[in-house]
Amino acid sequence: MNPFDLSGRVAVVTGGNGGLGLGMAAGLARAGCAVSVWGRNDEKNAFAVETLREIGGGEVEALACDVTDEASVGECMAATLARFGRVDGMFANAGHGGGAKPSADRTAAEWRALMAVNLDGVVNCFQAATRHMVERSKAGEPFGRLVATSSVAGLEGAAYNEHYGASKGAVNAYVRALAVELARHGITVNAILPGWCESEMTADTFANEKFVANVMPRIPARRFGRPDDFEAVSVYLMSGGSSYQTGQAFVLDGGYTIF
Repeated sequence: MNPFDLSGRVAVVTGGNGGLGLGMAAGLARAGCAVSVWGRNDEKNAFAVETLREIGGGEVEALACDVTDEASVGECMAATLARFGRVDGMFANAGHGGGAKPSADRTAAEWRALMAVNLDGVVNCFQAATRHMVERSKAGEPFGRLVATSSVAGLEGAAYNEHYGASKGAVNAYVRALAVELARHGITVNAILPGWCESEMTADTFANEKFVANVMPRIPARRFGRPDDFEAVSVYLMSGGSSYQTGQAFVLDGGYTIF
């Protein structure tokens, strides 16, 4: 038996219409998982569906969703359940990169806007998924996978981007708390912590030659991460092979945080 065969499983990937989220969704699709992509951009959603269908595997859909809006999340969960009949995994990946400036100049509005996506968005999605997964567990089917996209910024000092670092540190703590609470229902809760990775969020930063010259020597792998680096870990965390691993932070950074 292949513990990484996800045939018959259904996963939601928020922000799965591009960047690292699409990499996660692609890995799940290659393993046979049905995937529901939740994103705010209709054009990117359509592109993600086309990309994932070319890969093959399980069924694919995309829904317009604002993870900061609890009602929008609830509607998308109901729609996904109506389409697939179940949700086995929730990958809360949608996020906001913030913006560099001195912490004393950060406005309350900027702080709240970022927290609304990076922290509240994870909470909204995990709560919706948890209700469904716990209900299934009580009915005799204990299984669930909650995976949050955090960041190494939650481990290190995110100077000039302190609200981003704080949001990811909070996600890490939230993941550990839920892991303890939900283990009895067969639900694992883990976080993926990317380092510096190529995506739309980092495109402007990576265009800065001085930044690249300063950061690249600190990455032992001597390259930035790519969306396809997140395929295999997503399959593992979704699979039965990870059933005894919960509350963990999976750091994918090419060695950046240990060098």
